Amino acid sequence: MGCILSSLGWQWRDSLNQIDTSSSLPTLNLSPPQQQLLVESWRLIQHDIAKVGVIIFVRLFETHPECKDVFFLFRDVDDLQGLRDNKDLRAHGLRVLSFVEKSVARIADSARLEELAMDLGRSHYRYNAPPRYYQYVGTEFISAVRPMLQDKWTLEVEEAWKGLFTYICTVMERGYQEEEKRHNDGRSLIDGLQGSKGLI
Repeated sequence: MGCILSSLGWQWRDSLNQIDTSSSLPTLNLSPPQQQLLVESWRLIQHDIAKVGVIIFVRLFETHPECKDVFFLFRDVDDLQGLRDNKDLRAHGLRVLSFVEKSVARIADSARLEELAMDLGRSHYRYNAPPRYYQYVGTEFISAVRPMLQDKWTLEVEEAWKGLFTYICTVMERGYQEEEKRHNDGRSLIDGLQGSKGLI
């Protein structure tokens, strides 16, 4: 999956598209101390979320230029300064970090957090943003905030953030697949009804 992910020690599946959708959703395996680390570190990060959002997506497009294909607004912006100054990119970065903020706020309410991540995955199907890109956002988030927190960034803080992003990406992927299946089932039903018209 690339040197960035392996350098962070994340263990990703070879293909994010090969999930058994009949199995139960993953659980968020963060201890109360890890949850507290997320809340405390987010308090320090949230003051610079506009800056962090831009850094995440500029780095994302630098390290994984193929991701730009999903973002039609930025697809044709080639120079990095143009990306840094792009109002749409800044707005998208803020939306992503707003979701992170909601996730941290609901860290102790796993049912609500699962619902949020599932809904986000469903909407990403409608945006034609496939699951193979989700994991990169967590990687770039960590790369962006690590230097900001300096000595407050510890191995324990990093593991907590990795755990949260791994969970969110996995649940989003399930939401994407659920929406894809719903769409394909609906398409099959329509195709079947249209085919049966010739029999009547």
